[in-house]
Amino acid sequence: MNPTVTHSTFTIERRYSATPERVFAAFADPAKKRRWFAERNQRTAEFEMDFQVGGRERTKSELGPDTPFPGVAITNDTVYQDIAANRRIVFAYTMTLGDRRISASLATVELLPSDTGAVLIFTEQGAFFEGSDGPKMRQEGWNGILDGLNAEVE
Repeated sequence: MNPTVTHSTFTIERRYSATPERVFAAFADPAKKRRWFAERNQRTAEFEMDFQVGGRERTKSELGPDTPFPGVAITNDTVYQDIAANRRIVFAYTMTLGDRRISASLATVELLPSDTGAVLIFTEQGAFFEGSDGPKMRQEGWNGILDGLNAEVE
């Protein structure tokens, strides 16, 4: 029998020349986050954000023509679990493709000061359901998102 859920954990470490405070602000400010997270290379139909513990964020976008599912909606629904200003953000999120839930994850963003700015450590613990993008593609997706964050804070 084939498993119906793939469990995976991955960590991405990035160094930014911006301070931890500036990087944290890019997560906390809805206008900034919309730019680097929601609008990076897709058409965003919906973006709502309430950045506080227990607050929710929702991003709904239409996948572009160069994707495996052109024109299909992809939705992220997030609940913030823990926020320590300028140091840590923990959030749980689900991803839905069209009307099918493809994953549920717990993600942690840690910000550490460095001699040249900030070190960001992103860890995702995910459950990927049948038909999902899977852990490898999700990690690639987050690498692209964190490139967008770099452009925002630099």
